[in-house]
Amino acid sequence: MTELGKVYGPSPRRLAAQAVRAAVADAGLTLDDVDGLLVSHGMSGSPGIELAETLGLRDLRLLTHMNAFGATAGAMVSYAAMSVISGAADTVACVFADAPLKPRQPAGSAYDSAAREYYGFTGMTAALGFRSVNAFYALAAQRHMARYGTTGEQLGAIAVATRRWAGMNPLAQMREPITVDDHQNSRWVVEPLRLLDCCLVSNGAVAVVVTSADRARDLARPPVHIWGWGQGHPGHRLERGSEFGLVTGAATSGPVAMKMAGVTADDIDVCELYDCYTYTVLVSLEDYGFCAKGEGGPFAASGALAPGGSLPTNTGGGQLSAYYMWGMTPLSEAVVQARGHAAERQVTKNDVILVSGNGGILDHHSTLILSPQPRGHRP
Repeated sequence: MTELGKVYGPSPRRLAAQAVRAAVADAGLTLDDVDGLLVSHGMSGSPGIELAETLGLRDLRLLTHMNAFGATAGAMVSYAAMSVISGAADTVACVFADAPLKPRQPAGSAYDSAAREYYGFTGMTAALGFRSVNAFYALAAQRHMARYGTTGEQLGAIAVATRRWAGMNPLAQMREPITVDDHQNSRWVVEPLRLLDCCLVSNGAVAVVVTSADRARDLARPPVHIWGWGQGHPGHRLERGSEFGLVTGAATSGPVAMKMAGVTADDIDVCELYDCYTYTVLVSLEDYGFCAKGEGGPFAASGALAPGGSLPTNTGGGQLSAYYMWGMTPLSEAVVQARGHAAERQVTKNDVILVSGNGGILDHHSTLILSPQPRGHRP
């Protein structure tokens, strides 16, 4: 990871190059060992495949730019794993970089959609005021509330639990404790979502290196084994009679990844979920089978997600309180926990870790099952 948060000056490409170099060195490798590069960028554009030239990489066997928004990190890792398994590449670096924050500009301006062009039916939604990601996620959250009785206080419990984890993470942007009352008193962004329901905006880059388990065993860091992966792309946003807001692509990607890994929801020790909003944590928990559909609110309010809870979730503070690096936020924390390097926030049981990515407006989902143990190992 590069420095994260209010990091002004370096371009996304420069940040990406820093992260790749750091990840390769962390593994005890050199850039000459890398024969695959997968690149993803955020809202500020760049880097693209030109990053290979910036890094001076030669004779690559795998090079592409990928974008499924917040689901990209999980998709990149699965693509890299398949490439290694097939022999298409031996050592693949996967990197995400973004620098939307600008000095003296509000964070929200990075995602301002006022200047976007709208075509067809999207023009109708824009005319009705749906001109931001916040509005669409508010619609999804409101539907879940209307159907299942989910409350704002239950969403607040997710924000509070996540902040408690962030308080133990030196890299987190927001570490001051909050209460449910603080959540309820924070300003509306788009009802029913308040300020403390919404993720941060961050500059920075995160990279991971994927290689074979046999090779990783002899490298500088404890390997994190990939047991399973899956994707889900519902494709039904705003469609009459759809399950938008009620069921997400995690309900597809989760079972695929768990079946590949040979596990069930009962086997998961730690969850690192994409939390662009508190609501996405709640609905993902349901879709992965950690609680019944409609029971995400009471489950979160029970304290299950917080330090000391039955299902440690977003143990680094997530995107709500730590840093917003799209799907690399949950993935990076999963790697830290699997290695046992989380210091004060290290969970006691980390044998099976679920990583979830969500992209677009609940349009794209990716799931990874990771472990410090070789695939199929049962302690």
